[in-house]
Amino acid sequence: MGDHHDEDEGQGAAPHERPVDPFPTAFAPPPTSLFPPVADAPQMAAAPTPDDPPSDWNAGADAHDLPTRESPLTALGRFAFPPGPPLDGEGQGARDRRWTSRVIVFAALILVVFNAASAQNWSRQQAPGWGTETVRRLSDVWAEQIAQTGADRPRQWLHDQWRAWQEQSFGTGARDAAEVE
Repeated sequence: MGDHHDEDEGQGAAPHERPVDPFPTAFAPPPTSLFPPVADAPQMAAAPTPDDPPSDWNAGADAHDLPTRESPLTALGRFAFPPGPPLDGEGQGARDRRWTSRVIVFAALILVVFNAASAQNWSRQQAPGWGTETVRRLSDVWAEQIAQTGADRPRQWLHDQWRAWQEQSFGTGARDAAEVE
């Protein structure tokens, strides 16, 4: 009674069948194919059968040996601006620094145009002084000019969406004021 493989449960089955191998290594041979193996293909091309018409098949052909045509514009560019010698370590480093500098300048310009309100917010958080007051006034004028072009609209839309989600999720703003009264 203690074992679930009692005599009365499996009366027609073999007592100890071999379990299924989780990682089989012996396989049945594959069925024979109607097509010849790939390794025999060049030999068949060399000796055509009567049913096979002669062809221009070249057993030693390589697709990379085919001639490629360069576009005339590429050829003109290579003629007008021939490639220079390969760069050494110092030249490679200089090229990498130029690329990095361009990316940083481009990102800074994007931020200056599309995120003018950040300079305003930063200048308002600083201690009063001549420098911060100058930055605040300049950022106010800059933000007004950018607002006239409409470049501040994506940031404003995203900010409004964030505030709406924040009110909805965390219960801040008008709902809290209504609950207090």
